[in-house]
Amino acid sequence: MSTESESGIVVRPVIAADIKRILEIDRTTTTDYVWQMDLRQEDSHTQVTFQRTRLPRSIKISPPYDINLLAVDWKQRALVIVAEVAGRLLGYLTLTHLTTPQVGVIADFAVDRLARRTGVGTVLLGAAREWSVGVGIRRLIIETQSKNFPAICFCQRNGFAYCGYNDRYYTSQDIALFFGMQLS
Repeated sequence: MSTESESGIVVRPVIAADIKRILEIDRTTTTDYVWQMDLRQEDSHTQVTFQRTRLPRSIKISPPYDINLLAVDWKQRALVIVAEVAGRLLGYLTLTHLTTPQVGVIADFAVDRLARRTGVGTVLLGAAREWSVGVGIRRLIIETQSKNFPAICFCQRNGFAYCGYNDRYYTSQDIALFFGMQLS
């Protein structure tokens, strides 16, 4: 599974030599917005809403997972692919589907800070969708932090719809948001 997009982005399966290069990717992002959760519980019902909220100042967001874990367990993931242009590694995506065989979960996905908004993420996502359909996965889910507004916008632009959350999901106690897409 190695493909090249019209823009010259090559997507291929990861090899051991790529892991060191993946660890060097700048996975941080900056945002002026978050999805703020409002939880209201009354006797007969619970209401949860998320509202886009502008922050008083920009914040820098670090990914919720320790990237060094990828160096340890990448062979156990169902799919690990990288994107590169002219031999320069620009991003990666990992997918698992251990809990529910027909559902794939993208929990670790990043494009280097300098290569964002160039189509790399969209090409990686397209390759993951194609692979998923080929192995019988019927639904893809992307997980992201509620404070990672750029990732939320990326998911929505690429056809993923909000489908749930998990409060205090990460070791940092941040909220995880889930965006899903039905595959054919």
